[in-house]
Amino acid sequence: MSETRPCDQLPPVRGSYTYGAALRDLVWFRAGGAAEVLFRPADADDLAAFLAARPAGIQVHVIGVGSNLLVREGGIPGVVIRLPAAFGTVHIEGTRIRAGAAALDAQVSRKAADAGLAGLEFLRGVPGTIGGALKMNAGCYGSEIKDIFVEATAVDGSGNKHKLATADMGFVYRKSGVPDDFIFVEAVFEGVKDDPAAVRARMEELLARREASQPIGSKTGGSTFKNPPGRMAWQLIEEAGCKGLRHGGAQVSELHANFLINTGDATAADIEALGEEVRARVKEKFDIELEWEIKRVGVP
Repeated sequence: MSETRPCDQLPPVRGSYTYGAALRDLVWFRAGGAAEVLFRPADADDLAAFLAARPAGIQVHVIGVGSNLLVREGGIPGVVIRLPAAFGTVHIEGTRIRAGAAALDAQVSRKAADAGLAGLEFLRGVPGTIGGALKMNAGCYGSEIKDIFVEATAVDGSGNKHKLATADMGFVYRKSGVPDDFIFVEAVFEGVKDDPAAVRARMEELLARREASQPIGSKTGGSTFKNPPGRMAWQLIEEAGCKGLRHGGAQVSELHANFLINTGDATAADIEALGEEVRARVKEKFDIELEWEIKRVGVP
C-alpha cells in the first residue's frame, strides 16, 4: 500500500490546486524547481478556509510575481500559495488607495498618478506586488511603504483574519515585524492631492533613473543584498572586485553591482553560489557581512 502524504489530503477549495507546478516561469530569475502543490485561492475567504482546514504538518509558502525570489532546484515542499488576479484590484477612496495584495506596485503607483495623488511615485520603481512590499517594507529613492501605510488585512496560518495598523506592522529597514505566517490580502495607503501631470512627471523621472542604473531588462531578482548601516552594498561589492564576476550562467551585473543576473542558462545553485562568493569577498576585504535581501526558498 502506498504511503499517504499530507499533500494528498488537502481540503476542498473553490480555487485551484496544481501538483508539481513548475515555478521557474513565475520568478524573475527564470531558474529553479517546482512546487509540490501550487494553490491559487478564489478569494480571501477561500484562502482562510484552506489555512484553517489544511492537514497538520503541511508547509505553506507564499509567492507574488517572484521579483526578489530564488527557488532552489529541489523545489518547494508543501503548498505554495500564489494570489491570483482577484486579489489585484485597486480602488481610489478620496486621498486613499485600497489595493489587493496581488496588485503590482507599479500599477498602484500609476493609479495614484491618474487620480492626482502624490507620495506613491516611488512604487513605480519597486518590482513586485503589494503583498511582498508590505512584508519587506519595500522602498527606493528615499521612500518606503511605511511612509504611505494606513492599514492592512492579513490571514494567519490558522485562517484567522487580522486588521493591522501602523503600530502592528513593526516596520524597519527592508522588513516588517508581522508574524511569519501572516499572508497579506489587502492594504490601504494615503496619498496627497496634487496635479496628475506633476505626479506623472516625477514618476517618470524615477523610472528613467532606474532604467539608466539597473539591469531591468535582464533575468534578475532586484537588489541582492541589503545595505549595511552607513554603507551601500553595491559600492562594497564593486570595491571588493566583484563587478562582472561569474559563476556558471550567473553574473554580477556590470551596470549595478548589487544585482545578480541569469545570463541565459544559470541554475538557482549558480546564482546562490555567486551571491555567497560575493559575500565572502566583501567579508574578507571589509569585515562586513552582507545580508541577503533576495529570499531563497526550497530544497538545494
